[in-house]
Amino acid sequence: MKKKLVSIVLVTAVMAVSLAGCGGSPGNAGDDTGSSSSSSTAESSDYKFGKIDIPALDGSLCGAPIYIAYEKGFFAEEGIDANLTAADFETRKIGLNNGNVPFVNGDFQFFSSAEQGIDMKVIGGMHYGCIKLVVKSDSTLQAVTSDPETLKGLKVGVDEVGGTTFQVASVWLEENGVSAKQEKGEVTFLPYADGNLELEALYNGDIDVAAIWDPLGDIAVASGKAKVLVDISKDEPFAGKYCCFYYASTKVINEKPDEIKALYNAVLKAQKWINENPDEALDIIVKGNYSEVEDKELAKALITAYEYETPETAGTHDVKGDVLYFAQELKTIGYLQGDPQQFTDNLYLELK
Repeated sequence: MKKKLVSIVLVTAVMAVSLAGCGGSPGNAGDDTGSSSSSSTAESSDYKFGKIDIPALDGSLCGAPIYIAYEKGFFAEEGIDANLTAADFETRKIGLNNGNVPFVNGDFQFFSSAEQGIDMKVIGGMHYGCIKLVVKSDSTLQAVTSDPETLKGLKVGVDEVGGTTFQVASVWLEENGVSAKQEKGEVTFLPYADGNLELEALYNGDIDVAAIWDPLGDIAVASGKAKVLVDISKDEPFAGKYCCFYYASTKVINEKPDEIKALYNAVLKAQKWINENPDEALDIIVKGNYSEVEDKELAKALITAYEYETPETAGTHDVKGDVLYFAQELKTIGYLQGDPQQFTDNLYLELK
């Protein structure tokens, strides 16, 4: 997830949205110090849980619930003096382990860290997918094929080998009977730190498939140069599964369970509010410089497609089942080593 933040350069005069996925590289949202805090209007002592640092400033759109929980006062309602900060993937996971970071949003790239001993729990689901596999508009590739030979030899662009887009592409390949293991040599993965360069490689024929974060796939499609092969928010094998979750520090859960519940309640309130007020949510995000949105209709379509979990739906969606699914798939492609069920039982915690 640490490569989610992308800098979008318009190569066509169509539309642009500079967004990212569910947390990772520091963005430039908030003030010049890289943090936003409500303590300017009230002392931390006025809040039940005092000041809490939440690493959330990464420029992502799908991370909107934390921005909205801060801006609309949902954190404050729960007794939290929220301080939004920027932090990379390594800082987040180490902070979760030692309790300096109580709570973050993130995708299944955290799973391997959990297996390696980072002490954290998944406490809730967040939203459906924010990654697409796109191909050139004249490509004959199919999302589902009964003939794996049509996919062997593909060159697939990703943000980094081992990262979340790589894992998504790997799951798709394995589901179609093609080994994603690099030692097998059935496909080649090529990393592009800049999503625009990845798309240029696609257009030039240097790669056959671009596994890419929102909104670049949508921008590519709007340009007429590409089409969506797989949208993990709605296409199999990812349809109906949350790809992004809320993680909490096990240390903080054990020592301050009410604090974790308050943080989770705040973002659930924010998610319901976003679902009901997507236009106003985008206005707040733009005004607060949390994420650059130049095409509001595109951004609205994306933020609506995420279908954030709400206080009413929390507990009704099978979040643990989604964790198990991705654990099983990551085991298949070699990114988890142990038993997926045991891993899931250890990682997932239903808040009481």
